[in-house]
Amino acid sequence: MNTSDEQYMQQALREAHRAYENGEIPVGAIIVMNNRIIAKGHNQVELLKDPTAHAEIIALTAAFNFLGAKYLPDATLYVTVEPCLMCAGALYWSKISRIVWGAEDEKNGHQRITKENWPFHPKTTITKGVLKEECAELMKKFFRERR
Repeated sequence: MNTSDEQYMQQALREAHRAYENGEIPVGAIIVMNNRIIAKGHNQVELLKDPTAHAEIIALTAAFNFLGAKYLPDATLYVTVEPCLMCAGALYWSKISRIVWGAEDEKNGHQRITKENWPFHPKTTITKGVLKEECAELMKKFFRERR
């Protein structure tokens, strides 16, 4: 894990805190290209009444709009929680170069990373566990408060 991964994950955590403050499941995402944040997103499922309004999808849409392109082969997604199957599919089609996540999602994560059943684009690389404890604690806090 490198320092820039931690710095960018801090930015994704800021997005997750925005979701938390709005009563959304606290997941945040940013997309970086050439050492520059080109897109941000946080869960907006409740606000938009849209089950597809996950942080990753919001960030991907913002990046596509910013670049005027449908592929992100030179970009990195930083997301506070492991992507779900829906988001893994969107990331596959985006051809994103790299995905970095904090906490594992044992319940809803894609959980299918094997050489035989890789859910991401073949050129995509993965880094897991960046600021894992901070990302996991925000999720735990959110659900503790609602139970």
